[in-house]
Amino acid sequence: MKTSHAVTILGRELSVRSSAPEAKVKAVETFVNGKLQEIGAALRNGDAQLVLTLALLNASEELLELRSRHEQDAAFDNRISRIIAALETV
Repeated sequence: MKTSHAVTILGRELSVRSSAPEAKVKAVETFVNGKLQEIGAALRNGDAQLVLTLALLNASEELLELRSRHEQDAAFDNRISRIIAALETV
């Protein structure tokens, strides 16, 4: 069941609905704010839209990299399982 959670991003309080526990929502809030601060500190102008866009691009890149690694790990696990099965039949 989804419940409402109050989070603050870039100083703006938002109400979000999530089925995740409060601790997880707070962890996401902390992660997002950390990324935004990191990127904002590296920019000369603090344009919020640019900071948000760059943070979204960075997070998306990380997500795609993790998905790729997960797929590679799954393929490796399948290969190992086939090898073990072949060895067990010997």
